[in-house]
Amino acid sequence: MLRLLVVIVLLFLQSEKNAAAGSKEEKKEIEEFSKSCPPSTCGGEGGPEIRFPFRQELSPPFCGAPGMELSCSGNTTILTLPNLGSYNVTAIDYRLAAITVKLPDTSAPCPLWNRRSIDLRTPIYKPYEIVNVILVSCSRNLFPQNTTLPTSCLRSGHDRFVYVFGAQEYMDTIPSYCMVTSKVLRIPAKDYQGAQGLSLEEIVNDLVVRREITLSWSVPEITDVCKDCEAAGKTCYFSISRNTAFCRHHSEKIVKLTTGTSAAAFVILLVAVITLYIFRKSEKEKETRIKVEKFLATYSDTKPTRYTFLQLKKMTRRFKVQLGQGGFGSVYKGVLPNGVPVAVKMLERSKGEGEEFINEVATIGRIHHVNVVRLLGFCSDGSRRALIYEFLPNESLEKYIFSHGSTSHQEPFRMDKLQEIAIGIARGIEYLHQGCDHRILHFDIKPHNILLDHHYNPKISDFGLAKLCSRDQSIVTMTAARGTMGYIAPEIYSRNFGTVSYKSDVYSFGMLTLELVSGKKIADPEIENQGEAYFPELVYEQLVSRQELELDIEMTASEEEIAKKLAIVALWCVQWNPVNRPTMSRTVQMLMGSLQDLEMPPKPFVPSLGYDASEVPNEV
Repeated sequence: MLRLLVVIVLLFLQSEKNAAAGSKEEKKEIEEFSKSCPPSTCGGEGGPEIRFPFRQELSPPFCGAPGMELSCSGNTTILTLPNLGSYNVTAIDYRLAAITVKLPDTSAPCPLWNRRSIDLRTPIYKPYEIVNVILVSCSRNLFPQNTTLPTSCLRSGHDRFVYVFGAQEYMDTIPSYCMVTSKVLRIPAKDYQGAQGLSLEEIVNDLVVRREITLSWSVPEITDVCKDCEAAGKTCYFSISRNTAFCRHHSEKIVKLTTGTSAAAFVILLVAVITLYIFRKSEKEKETRIKVEKFLATYSDTKPTRYTFLQLKKMTRRFKVQLGQGGFGSVYKGVLPNGVPVAVKMLERSKGEGEEFINEVATIGRIHHVNVVRLLGFCSDGSRRALIYEFLPNESLEKYIFSHGSTSHQEPFRMDKLQEIAIGIARGIEYLHQGCDHRILHFDIKPHNILLDHHYNPKISDFGLAKLCSRDQSIVTMTAARGTMGYIAPEIYSRNFGTVSYKSDVYSFGMLTLELVSGKKIADPEIENQGEAYFPELVYEQLVSRQELELDIEMTASEEEIAKKLAIVALWCVQWNPVNRPTMSRTVQMLMGSLQDLEMPPKPFVPSLGYDASEVPNEV
């Protein structure tokens, strides 16, 4: 540790020396750049200052970053975005790398309802920050906190007041005379709850009244340098000779005066931080060990085989073959002493004070079902914890059902096999809900957590977020949302849609089944511009209007019937009201039955972003 500290201090002192030596050269570069590219405005006082990384259109190309050109129209500063049009610039914040533009008068009268008019994305520009909101319609006026005044352009009736709520607000704060009338909307904002502390009222006012949108800019190797520079109260320049952006350092005199004190303070702070980190880590590991050992003592009669860490090293050949990497650690291939192949999950980055380990052992450690992965053993040796599962050679279902980006040479599953997989998953969830002494709620059903055996039979895995409750318990208390975005039931993140129960797993199964049918990753929050329509709603409209599904694969008549049946069952499962969803037992019956025995579910969805305000219903 002492040697490491000495190296860090020497590197720090060397960097200070290099900074002082380079100050003379930087001074020359600054003079050259300032002469060729002086700051300017578009004539009027109070207009935004144009300087690096921006440039005026008549300035030399090196005065600004590529693609960051501004023009003047009289006293007005103009930003032209490719394929989107020209916008008046009202402000430029170089410290935040943010530029504020005004929407043209020809755009939609209520920008909240027209996502295309406010989604100003280019390779350089994007909304500075996105805020998730919902619309709430009330029969009379109210004055809540953390919301907005009534927004007139959103009104859908003559006697209703429409408010914009932050999506993170607790839904039980909404009065009984109010209704949620939208799913989560994503609107652009500037520094929400950041340095300027803008309120939700100010954000909506910027968009609806002042019709302004703040964009951030991003140019590789320039934006980060200039943001840090401006935040320190300095000016960002461009070196023509080195072809790079740089920030002016302190003068040579100041550098010499501060080097000694900076180095001493740096060393003292570093030692204090390392000492505190080691102490707190040791205390936390001790508390977690005690907690885990108490749990294992309680479950001593039902838990699977316990192994030492040395035994783990032997069965994995010192962790030679890594099968994958997850959020809680790495998975390695191993072999038990009796020759059975296994998958060993090392919880090397275990979170929640051992909750992942305890949840897995407490749930699947005591059950056996053909569609649930089997826990064969575990290790709790000091701070090292691991879970030992049966080895499933065909990995996760996610690898086989999504057509884009697949590197597998496996032929795509036909509809009859997809139906078998859906039935197997449904039976596994049914067993968790009804077949054990306690009801087990998984809370993370998704293709990645469905593993396939030698014959591609599905097995539910990853019980790190699971909860145990009595079989007669209809409501589950949760302190925080659990699961993966896209598969999470609406009531988990908004109690306005109902109470959390075993029906939440039913919703996740429905989303998974829609992905099985379509072959598309419809529940991926990382995919941008995936269409304005909520995908289950799109499937519903296809079935109602055309009586058929629009899929990208050729199918026989019998396969089309299977696909339609799977889609209808999935639509029942993703009803937004948990009361309308079937139990998993009923879901299995529908999957095993015929298409002719199924009824179309009611349309369960709230309005999608992009509808006109007149189309918004008064109730969810």
